[in-house]
Amino acid sequence: MVRLDGTAEGLVRRGGEEYTAAEEPLELRIGGQPFTVTMRTPGDDFDLVAGHLVSEGVLATPHDVVRMKFCSADNGCSSTAYVDGDASLAFADGDPLNIVDVTLAPDIALPEDRLRRSSYVTSACGVCGKTSIDAVHATMRWPVTEDDAKVSAQTLFTLPDRMRDAQKVFAKTGGLHAAALFTPEGELLCLREDVGRHNAVDKVLGWALRTDRLPLRGHVLAVSGRASFELVQKALAAGIPMLTAVSAPSSLAVTLAADSGLTLVGFLRGRTANVYCGAERIV
Repeated sequence: MVRLDGTAEGLVRRGGEEYTAAEEPLELRIGGQPFTVTMRTPGDDFDLVAGHLVSEGVLATPHDVVRMKFCSADNGCSSTAYVDGDASLAFADGDPLNIVDVTLAPDIALPEDRLRRSSYVTSACGVCGKTSIDAVHATMRWPVTEDDAKVSAQTLFTLPDRMRDAQKVFAKTGGLHAAALFTPEGELLCLREDVGRHNAVDKVLGWALRTDRLPLRGHVLAVSGRASFELVQKALAAGIPMLTAVSAPSSLAVTLAADSGLTLVGFLRGRTANVYCGAERIV
């Protein structure tokens, strides 16, 4: 690696080492059938898979999952598995295999058209635009309109720094998004990092599923980048009433949040923020 420095007189070239964020594909299979592929940062892969299925409206409790296994391309599976809905089971990371096969509980139905869909999810935007607002409302298990959680503005202002302080990989690479789950009092419960902002959120939701915390009523989901339509949809899928972002929301994200009763906060930096909807939850 060569670093260019134009701040001094003339151009200086310096050699050195640089950490970069890992990015690899992960294929999700359900019952051995391809479901989707996402580009992600390896680690917390079972959380990622579980959270993605929460976002899709498939899973609601840890007992909805019988087993998760890492597999190779020739269908050989490792012994590293999440078995029989045991939410206390330790999840292994760092497995070199980039396929996770999920066995759902017998009473969990997965529409066949989803199994036939072999979609490709990028680390940049996930499944952008595939879900309409009406479809989100139709699949919401835990509407947030009646969630009367209150969060102080002073607590909100502390969330970005608390999230940044917990981003261990970002501190080395500068190349990862983060999603963090907080209590209304500002206690950090879970933080996950990933090259994809939607993956970071899914990892948080997967952690919540396997620890049997869904729905996440009264909680705050904070993200390190912008607030897209998809991130609002994921918050709603987990019953989270408030989403905060360091950067801007999209217009469709604001529309979905307002229509669904979610509090959406953007440009949360320092001691300033924009509250786009749901300001009644901030005191």
